Amino acid sequence: MRKFIIITLAIAFSTLNSFARKPNIIFILADDLGYNELGCFGQKWIKTPHIDRLAKEGIKFTQHYSGQAVCAPCRCVLMTGKHTGHAYIRDNGDPKDGSTKHFPFPGQNPIPDDEITIAEILKTGGYTTAAIGKWGLGHFGSSGDPNKQGFDLFFGYNCQRHAHNHFPRFLWRNNKKIPLPGNDRKLDGKIHSQDAFTEEALSFIKKNKENPFFLYLPFAIPHLSIQTTKKWLNEYKKMIPEEEYTHRGYLKHPFPRAGYAAMITQMDDSVGQVHSLVKGLGLDDDTLIVFTSDNGPTFNRLGGSDSDFFKSAGVFKGLKGSLYEGGIRVPTIVRWPGKIKPGTTSDHVSAFWDWMPTLSEIAGTKAPEVTDGISLLPSLLGKKQKSHKSLYWEFPSYGSQQAVRLGNWKGVRQKISKAKTTAEIKTELYNLKLDPGETKNVADLNPEILEKIESIMVKEHVPSKLFPILPEERLRARKKKINKSN
Repeated sequence: MRKFIIITLAIAFSTLNSFARKPNIIFILADDLGYNELGCFGQKWIKTPHIDRLAKEGIKFTQHYSGQAVCAPCRCVLMTGKHTGHAYIRDNGDPKDGSTKHFPFPGQNPIPDDEITIAEILKTGGYTTAAIGKWGLGHFGSSGDPNKQGFDLFFGYNCQRHAHNHFPRFLWRNNKKIPLPGNDRKLDGKIHSQDAFTEEALSFIKKNKENPFFLYLPFAIPHLSIQTTKKWLNEYKKMIPEEEYTHRGYLKHPFPRAGYAAMITQMDDSVGQVHSLVKGLGLDDDTLIVFTSDNGPTFNRLGGSDSDFFKSAGVFKGLKGSLYEGGIRVPTIVRWPGKIKPGTTSDHVSAFWDWMPTLSEIAGTKAPEVTDGISLLPSLLGKKQKSHKSLYWEFPSYGSQQAVRLGNWKGVRQKISKAKTTAEIKTELYNLKLDPGETKNVADLNPEILEKIESIMVKEHVPSKLFPILPEERLRARKKKINKSN
């Protein structure tokens, strides 16, 4: 009922605020792309000319944050506009409560029926919607089925583990399995998923060129395994010095660094194809394109990716799975001809939960009041922008973590799971203006700032049965599990 009321209000608001031509919205989400892995953000080895062009013709956000340090929760934050202290999905993981027991397919915890997604809001404004790529918020038939969460079309991977293979034997189009014949080999195959996503995206744009559309492109690159086509691999094989990958985890690639760089350039080419078609159809001035990443880069040499060699996180500390800057600060670009001044840079502090109100306002619809976000439209248009009082994250894995951004200050809690009580947890404090690499903990020198940050951690955290994080919550969850088994 609540969902019905919110969507009805959004429809009424859209009716009152309709435009002659609502802009098309293309939201491109890279997978595990580091802050420093694009040419326009400082990368020296990897070629990204098409994405660099978006930055040259649009605005670059240098202090934009993901919703989380790993895949599924960041997508939940993006879709619902709620930070991880409020979001339903706060970590990766498969259902443990039987919520998908009637649907015998692998997949992550589904977002519930009553969640309002950005796709549902945009549909109230007359948008045709598509999600093409990696979903990770519930398989078809579950409550998180993208077709039940506002998307007219879904094509890609429902399950994130399925997306670890870029030459899959099948993908999903809505609730139908689409075979990809010829994908029998591990490092190579006939149809790369990135090429399949690009083809599907181009088809969707052509079919919907007469009406406003929302095209969500959560690509699976450059998430491991390292798999690309010979065309892109050959660009780097002789250019990048190699070091053999001898560790376990994912596929072993004979040219791991070249392969990793090639995947990013392959994705860049897809971005170029989408942009070229938009221009070719005369939709350029009516199309907003957003490019960003779901979290920081993959851990050092896992799968051969080698974040140290590429300096994937730039000057920042931490990688994927960490709430330090390297795990959650992500490269972000927005292009909108005639609205955004070309070649601009913004240091406005923002996050994934801002996209719900931003895209809602752009589309002339009304975002749910429960969102944690603030519309970024003023920043896009070069106007005065309202700022967040603070940003908050929590992550129940990798030792359990919490983080707060308060002005130039950043508070981080690590290894929460080792504490027996909340009172035992230590909070680190960094001044990002003076120390963007989070190298000097100044908590002891700034007790008042530390107290403010810890009070925000208390205020913004709403306990989750699925994802307990504080010691007392974990203890209650363990006791409940024991009682249930008895």
